Amino acid sequence: MNTQKISIKSPATIANLVCGFDILGLALEEPYDIMTLENTEHPGLEIVHLDNHGLPTEPEQNVSGAALLAMMEELPEVPNWKLTIDKRIKPGSGLGSSAASAAGAVFAANQLLGNPFSNEDLIRFAMCGEKVASGVKHADNITPCLLGGVTLIRSIHPLDIINLSAPELYITVVHPQIEVRTADARQILKKEVPLKQAIKQWGNIAGLVAGLMQGDHALIGRSLEDVIIEPVRSILIPGFEETKRRSLEAGALGGGISGSGPSIFMLSKDEKTAAAVEQEMKKVYTTIGIDYKTYLTKLNGKGITTL
Repeated sequence: MNTQKISIKSPATIANLVCGFDILGLALEEPYDIMTLENTEHPGLEIVHLDNHGLPTEPEQNVSGAALLAMMEELPEVPNWKLTIDKRIKPGSGLGSSAASAAGAVFAANQLLGNPFSNEDLIRFAMCGEKVASGVKHADNITPCLLGGVTLIRSIHPLDIINLSAPELYITVVHPQIEVRTADARQILKKEVPLKQAIKQWGNIAGLVAGLMQGDHALIGRSLEDVIIEPVRSILIPGFEETKRRSLEAGALGGGISGSGPSIFMLSKDEKTAAAVEQEMKKVYTTIGIDYKTYLTKLNGKGITTL
């Protein structure tokens, strides 16, 4: 082994990007988790949380633990590891908290082992962690967390991932201090959609990908429309419609629910607009009387980094 201990910074992510349910995601500069993985004398895998979120430390029930156990199954020798997590991305925020844990753990482990696994392998392992969190193996948070930037998952079986080029984007997020569980937010979705809605959604996804790759902010804005998921999920988030309306009036390109919520994100082409959007978000939740936290951040092009 090359080293005995490694610390990493694992970023928050926004999944779906409005119209790209389970296939599109982007990485944020902030917030992020800090994780340290080290070799120990104690047999097995030990998980320690420095936060007070009350997350399980049993490896099988822990998102990071499940991802590492999946990796360990493919190692010739089972290592003895201690994983310490300082979770700064609040669980249940819709900002990829579970993905940051799962992806961060396997990234750190791969570094400790001397990088024997590919990014595709790491995504595969990390998806086992996501299954613990939501009951479903999905990669739309894991992929941008690991790779940075904006990512497209064309397929999970077999894994086919594309890093999309994107213009400079500023992201404003408001996290109302309520919890929307990913599993619950999936439960309420319709299992089938009318062809007419599907066609409209395909057009928006294609438009968003083209807009990102061409650096066409106007096209990005026009494509940030969801006719399938958002109309159902937005009812779980108080103040959603008002936040969206006021953000667009303040100059945002567009946005919507971050992951399964309750966080709401808006994309802007410059920092001044993003700051104006943040003020509107604050006004909405101050008026409603729900505690909130806001972030004004940028697209993170690097993904997970070592400290």
